[in-house]
Amino acid sequence: MSKLFFGAFTVTRRYGAGPARVFAAFADREVKQRWMGCEEVIAPVIEQLDFHVGGREVSRGGGQDGAEHLFEGRFLDIVPDHRIVFAFVMHVAGRKISASLGTVEFTPDGDGTVLTFNEQGVYFGEDGWAEREEGTAAGLDQLDAWLASQRKAV
Repeated sequence: MSKLFFGAFTVTRRYGAGPARVFAAFADREVKQRWMGCEEVIAPVIEQLDFHVGGREVSRGGGQDGAEHLFEGRFLDIVPDHRIVFAFVMHVAGRKISASLGTVEFTPDGDGTVLTFNEQGVYFGEDGWAEREEGTAAGLDQLDAWLASQRKAV
């Protein structure tokens, strides 16, 4: 039987767009596809995004080592422009590696938004929290770049 590793982390970012715009970047499949991902996973594809309480999100992509990464989540709570709560499991190369609860909060900050992402959960067999936090931070940085590109396009 594999050892369990429990962990939690919080990543905070400030974006130069209001909460409605930042929230919408999570709610729309086409938009989310443009910014999501991290260096660890090559060309992730959102296969399903049913953005409502009880809805599912499924995405997959290839890892740097060639192993497939699969994300399967379910939305537990959604308050437009304020928060998203979801439970999810991650698989790598067909093996379930973690199960987590994620919370994304959107707080108005002048003409922008402070986004707070919190994840807590368990890894099955090896500790991967540092890598997960790093990947989450990279994805949220990509969101910042995407939001900035949209300001320039307007």
